[in-house]
Amino acid sequence: MATDLSVSVKDEPGGLAGVAKALGDAGVNIEGLAGLGGGGSGHIHLLVEDAAKARSAIEGAGYSIDGEREAVVLDVAGEDRPGSLAMIAGKASDAGVNLTACYAATRSRLVLVADDAAALRKAVGA
Repeated sequence: MATDLSVSVKDEPGGLAGVAKALGDAGVNIEGLAGLGGGGSGHIHLLVEDAAKARSAIEGAGYSIDGEREAVVLDVAGEDRPGSLAMIAGKASDAGVNLTACYAATRSRLVLVADDAAALRKAVGA
């Protein structure tokens, strides 16, 4: 199952590198990534297939996982045009689904995360 993990790191050189190294050493592929830093802390969203293995690797390296949610992953190859994201996000909005994260993934995919993955999947036709 595609899983979004939220990880907190210090906003300093090496935070992302440390998390990525822990996952790489454990044989976990990072399929999607979003990250922001500022105000002394960084926040990373990771798309992984093996959440248990990823969690073990990340926590074993001393990082904390703030959240773990099922991700809805859409193939958006050929959808790179003005208004595509508005259409997808609008479908979620029209269904009353609040998106908690959205980011790009490998192989022209879009990652959407919400509190209710089933409702999101239904709204966007995934």
